[in-house]
Amino acid sequence: MRRSRGFTLIELLVAIAVMALLALMSWRGLESMAQAQALNRERGDAMLTLQAALSQWNADLDATTALAQIRPMDWDGRVLRLTRRSTDSAQSVVYVVAWTLRADAAVGARWQRWQSPGIITRAEWQQAWDRAAAWGQDGSASTSSSSELRGAELGLMPVEAWQLYYFRNDSWSPAVGAEVLGTSTPLPEGVRLVLSLPPGPALAGLLTRDWVRPTATAPKS
Repeated sequence: MRRSRGFTLIELLVAIAVMALLALMSWRGLESMAQAQALNRERGDAMLTLQAALSQWNADLDATTALAQIRPMDWDGRVLRLTRRSTDSAQSVVYVVAWTLRADAAVGARWQRWQSPGIITRAEWQQAWDRAAAWGQDGSASTSSSSELRGAELGLMPVEAWQLYYFRNDSWSPAVGAEVLGTSTPLPEGVRLVLSLPPGPALAGLLTRDWVRPTATAPKS
């Protein structure tokens, strides 16, 4: 009767090496899948944040209102201030909204939005308008009012730089202050937003978003 032959030591070592190689390849495959899922999740979160921020931007511009002795819009090169009506028709109040780019230790700079409480009187509007201007300045100063101003702000998304353009006189030009717009046409026909997104795995590069005033008239050909 012939004795059954087992594996030699070399054959066992080769088999173990092959199994170890297969296990390593499987582990790296799982690691690559996990990294791809994390990257897709990060990109998805960034896209949702961007969409929410731009939706709020459009909503603020759509709701901007021009009232007597009240400025609807002003750009000082650093902060854009808007006077907007409430979306609740039952409330006859307006809000002062401000947008700016503020330094952020974690990401370098972040696009941020500030909103006042509901306003009824012109005196309240003037106070909120001034507060929005103060909020748009350097936020590093620790004054007694800075915490109150920052309490109404919302950090939106990392942005390296931003630019604004107005559509006036049938052409786009850099945004100007309320004094230049004047009282006869206190709102431009359109606003162009240009955001410079920082490099990263999710979103990067220049992003341009145009807004057209709902009551704007088409330019004559």
